[in-house]
Amino acid sequence: MEILSKNCLLASTAMLFALWMPLHASVEIQSVNPSPASPQAIGQTVTWTVTANDSNAGPLTFQFNVTAPGGQNDMVKDFNVGTLSSGTWTAQPFVWTPTGIEGTYQINVVAKDFTSGETASSTVNFSVNPLVTGSTPAVVPTANPLVALFSAPSCPHGSSMRVIFQPSGAKRSTATPWMACHPPASMTFEVAGMYQHTAYTMFAQTHTGSNVVNGPTVSFTTGTIPGSIPIPPLTTLVPPGADTDTNDSVILNDYSAAEGVHYPRVATDLSGRILWYYNPPAPNVDLITWPLPNGTFLLDGFGEAWNPLTRYNQFLHQVDLAGNLVKETNMGVIQQQLLAMGATDAQPCEAAPHPAPVGSACMGIFHHDIIQTLPNGYSAAFANIEKIFPAGTQGDTSGLPVDIIGDMIIVLDPNWQVVWYFDTFEHDGGGTQLDINRPAVLGETCTSSAFGCPPLFLLGAGIAPLAHDWLHSNSLYYWPAPQNGSSQGDIIWSSRHQDWVMRIDYKDGTGTGNILWRLGPDGDFTFNNIDNDPWPWNSHQHDAEIAQSGNGPMTMFDNGNTRITDLGSSCGPSDCHSRGMALTFDESTMQVTPVMSVDLGVYSRALGSTQILDNNSYFFATGYVPVTATIIDTQLIEILPTSGTTTGTQVLNIQSPSAYRAWRMTSMYTPPGP
Repeated sequence: MEILSKNCLLASTAMLFALWMPLHASVEIQSVNPSPASPQAIGQTVTWTVTANDSNAGPLTFQFNVTAPGGQNDMVKDFNVGTLSSGTWTAQPFVWTPTGIEGTYQINVVAKDFTSGETASSTVNFSVNPLVTGSTPAVVPTANPLVALFSAPSCPHGSSMRVIFQPSGAKRSTATPWMACHPPASMTFEVAGMYQHTAYTMFAQTHTGSNVVNGPTVSFTTGTIPGSIPIPPLTTLVPPGADTDTNDSVILNDYSAAEGVHYPRVATDLSGRILWYYNPPAPNVDLITWPLPNGTFLLDGFGEAWNPLTRYNQFLHQVDLAGNLVKETNMGVIQQQLLAMGATDAQPCEAAPHPAPVGSACMGIFHHDIIQTLPNGYSAAFANIEKIFPAGTQGDTSGLPVDIIGDMIIVLDPNWQVVWYFDTFEHDGGGTQLDINRPAVLGETCTSSAFGCPPLFLLGAGIAPLAHDWLHSNSLYYWPAPQNGSSQGDIIWSSRHQDWVMRIDYKDGTGTGNILWRLGPDGDFTFNNIDNDPWPWNSHQHDAEIAQSGNGPMTMFDNGNTRITDLGSSCGPSDCHSRGMALTFDESTMQVTPVMSVDLGVYSRALGSTQILDNNSYFFATGYVPVTATIIDTQLIEILPTSGTTTGTQVLNIQSPSAYRAWRMTSMYTPPGP
């Protein structure tokens, strides 16, 4: 009787299990293979290959998550479409380089069919061994010949460690950030900001209570930048002198490939000697949008994603100093998240009908900016939207429906999942918001092949032949805004083609999402023209920020396109150039007053950036300055303010190839503050 009861119980359990399980798994992961195999040492690059089956039509996408020893599960490479061959889906390779602690890592792969909603997952353990085995630190090269991996023995719980390094025999040294000790694991650091083929000494410092103890010194000689990588030509026009800010002694230059040469992103000293580079493989021209305090960088990236029609700016990347991937998301998975939140303008462009009916919209690429200065490790990024409006909108004379290019601002959590968005087409009704009938102030239009335009997917038969580049948003800034009387902050957004810098009521995700004010010509402020300038306002500006962590003036690079066009033949020598600007603004009187409005001696019709340095000088990168028909340059200019005026003196000027942005830093670990 007892045996019969057990058999009945087993049969019942099997029946329940069969009812719970689907008749067949529509998505099934077949293999998860690392190369080289486990175990490997810290710093070793491992390429993961994953295959899966999907009985649905697909496409099948793959996400990679990593859990470090004793850590949390972090998304590293979000859902991206695999390739299908002979009925098997293969994920795009996941290239992973552990540079943290030794121990057992968990690599979790999720395969998902977004059409059916079905998923499958698999988790594989991978052992990572320490670099250091004794009491002496170990230092090894990385794939970047100017970056070393320094590993020291474990330090006590509650203590912290950093690495000090300098050229052999030099007096000035550089320090990495302090890192909390995590015994019994060793401590590993990426050491960067070193000249090529140069001998360095380095050692660890351990901080415990009030005591700082230096560890043993080790030597390391950097490699040579490969000859296949083009070195950007730099010319010093004004050398550093007694008034130059030597504390911000590193210049990070983000070349734009405007001359067709794919220069690496480069950091130099004030004399133009290279200290670091990042070289995305051609034809990629990944742009650094912001350096982060932890020795990583945010980039708009190229590559294969969900849209088979373009590789252009389909990714957001975070990479470390050695060029290793830290985090990645892509346009396709961001669209899926936005659509689930009700953002109807985020439809995939590759699926749009042709001709697209009036009212239809799609999201194409990331562009210009991603920042990570929002609270709780949140980020914000731009993506462009195309939307079809009735014939005649914005004065179009073709008689056909009009493709208008707008933008979306997307806020992401630390795992780069969408938590908030701002759609410019939801604010196109005029008033304090935008006005769809206010075209780009200089009438800018786009085709898919035009310079400065995104790929366009809704143009074609039945649509006006030129898209209207309505906004051309180019910079984001998170403003803690102490003037609010609260600790919550808003988003400051620069629109080049409206000549406006705008404040969005974000309030850390609890605001209305409305535009609170528009600063610029025909906006909501008046200009206190203390210089009697014939055209005092900013126009077609770039890199609008509020200095000194939101307590200082608004700085920007004033390209001046509208000013120069409006002044025409009356444009004098100083009026025909781009300007470096800093403006105070009073939200109670709605008045703007210039603090800095300096002629930079050249006209840059695009790009550019600005920064206030530690010594209160101003740093401007002039972006896109034509020298000849084929040569475009940037001038990296430091201005020492002249007391009692809105101008100043150049105390540094380095000419380089055209750059999207540039930053001054004390080291590769200390980017400019927000």
